[in-house]
Amino acid sequence: MVRGGTVATLSSAVDGRFGVIRDGALAVVGDRIEWVGPERDAPSGLLADPAETVELEGRWATPGLVDAHTHLVFGGHRAEEFALRLQGVSYQEIARRDGGILATVRATRRSTSEELLAGGQRRLETMIDHGLTTVEVKSGYGLDTETELRMLRVARSLEARTGVTVRTTLLAAHAVPPEYQGDRTAYLDQVCQDLIPAAAADGLADAVDAFCESIAFTPSECERVLRTGAREGLDLRLHADQLEDGGGAALAARLRARSADHLEYASDEGVAAMGAAGTAAVLLPGAYLTLRESHPPPVDALRREGVPMVVATDLNP
Repeated sequence: MVRGGTVATLSSAVDGRFGVIRDGALAVVGDRIEWVGPERDAPSGLLADPAETVELEGRWATPGLVDAHTHLVFGGHRAEEFALRLQGVSYQEIARRDGGILATVRATRRSTSEELLAGGQRRLETMIDHGLTTVEVKSGYGLDTETELRMLRVARSLEARTGVTVRTTLLAAHAVPPEYQGDRTAYLDQVCQDLIPAAAADGLADAVDAFCESIAFTPSECERVLRTGAREGLDLRLHADQLEDGGGAALAARLRARSADHLEYASDEGVAAMGAAGTAAVLLPGAYLTLRESHPPPVDALRREGVPMVVATDLNP
């Protein structure tokens, strides 16, 4: 029994918004919440001789946090790039200077699995301390079959080490690696013919994702990657319309993706398509602020079209 505090159920039926229950209690049997409500209304059978009683002493009990968009596993860091952005250098220019994603690719390829695991677990434990119970973890900093699969294995292992639920996403279409700069089609061939089937066959990925931007991959290239993932039984996600309106929101909707993420520059047509398809919008205010963006995502349009909205961290280097 958990008692003596304030419970937030997030049920609009309780108080119209957050489901706040003053002097609330929860009865837990095994790993299930069997009852929640005002303590005075608790069924006597659930109150009788509980195996354990947790006294909240006026504190809150809330649902666990779900972080639906992270890049939790990586090598190195890019703190120096934040200093460049403070000086007015754009994300696109940093990428053109061989920074950004490719800088982390170099560091991640150099890192051992043990180093990647130690860093990922340290970050995840900090998130758990803040109430996280479920996390999505993307690959995307290997950009070769061996390192991408290694990142996914590390991410999978974090669930047993921490006790939280971990879902993994293959993001090999994050950038074109240096060794394929002259032949991006050959890289996508590797991703679609080798990497996605291998990740699916080994049970390492729950979903496939792609970075749909002019500095990364075109809508048609992303569609190829996502359709390959769908054939392998993976859920679909898409980094969409973060830096410009590239039609990513509409593409995600057309392919019935679970989510389109970022969306700062998503068009009204793209948002409407997401609403019709039931594709969720994952909004990432941390990325928006860190990149010093001035064009916020179209929240009013998302509300108007009934698009489910999710807030996530975009934890990354």
